[in-house]
Amino acid sequence: MEQEWDLTDISDGKLYDIDDLVKVGCRDCKGCSACCHNMGNSIVLDPYDIYQLATGLGQTVEELLATALELRVVDGIILPDLRMQGDSGSCHFLNTEGRCSIHKFRPGFCRMFPLGRLYEDQKFRYFIQVKECKVGNRTKVKIRQWLDIPEYKQYEAFIADWHFWLKEYQDQIKQGVLKGEALKQFNLQLLTVFFLTPYNTQQDFYQQYAQRREAIKALTG
Repeated sequence: MEQEWDLTDISDGKLYDIDDLVKVGCRDCKGCSACCHNMGNSIVLDPYDIYQLATGLGQTVEELLATALELRVVDGIILPDLRMQGDSGSCHFLNTEGRCSIHKFRPGFCRMFPLGRLYEDQKFRYFIQVKECKVGNRTKVKIRQWLDIPEYKQYEAFIADWHFWLKEYQDQIKQGVLKGEALKQFNLQLLTVFFLTPYNTQQDFYQQYAQRREAIKALTG
């Protein structure tokens, strides 16, 4: 999701790499679930998030869309996001004790909070959103440990590939090159190939993603 902002307004002005120490330690969020409330439709999911949810919950995307997820337009492209519950504004997966019930396989946006990503030159680095987390006196934690994502190099390559590939089409939409029926068909193909077609949760995600990237390339040119 493309956003316009000045990095100095929302961060400490620094960019960080995976093995840097940053002040994000929040004592396991004990007594706090502020970041799990009133997030609107900002928790946009990528194919890895869907694979993780399907693996962890044993549910299909169709089943998740009936309860915990919804579809929305992000810069012209239709993508899934986490649904907030209307009565409380809380995440569907927040339990009665105020704890995340899918913490082991939570989405990437949740996993890195209060970090954000700055994308440049076909790669990205991290920054701290200094005004977002309500916990004070946070401790320093290495980003790699904070994210706790296995096979991080493959994950990093996937995230960059997914972001910049989507951005190509979002730029075409902004310029009016991709519109009308062609845009409708592109969104249908993207949803079908990357989200609605079930992943084999017993097989490596990255291999499946690479195969789907080739499949979508054949469809979209």
